[in-house]
Amino acid sequence: VQLQASGGGLAQPGGSLRLSCAASRRLFDINVIGWYRQRQGNEREMVALMTAGGHVTYVDAAKGRFAVSRDNVKNTVYLQMNNLRPEDTAVYYCTARVISAGGIENYSGQGTQVTVSS
Repeated sequence: VQLQASGGGLAQPGGSLRLSCAASRRLFDINVIGWYRQRQGNEREMVALMTAGGHVTYVDAAKGRFAVSRDNVKNTVYLQMNNLRPEDTAVYYCTARVISAGGIENYSGQGTQVTVSS
């Protein structure tokens, strides 16, 4: 699976950004798709993950501010980020997991930088 992330940039505190992740495979064929982020000097952490069935899990820091949605026609997943905080500054990665009889395959796209600063 190839994942193409876009939509990062600079936002002010309290502002919004929307990240997009275009997948090369139908979203129904991807068991889990979503977003991780890596802040400078920190390990990569989960932000939000969506199952093929539509169930979404968010990291506590994202609850109430971030929302994942998807367009099954475009095979694209979105991360709407509202009320951004400086601590949201990170490189955001789109990731996917495909589970099949052959095993588990994990994929990650290139990162997109999100900077929250006044």
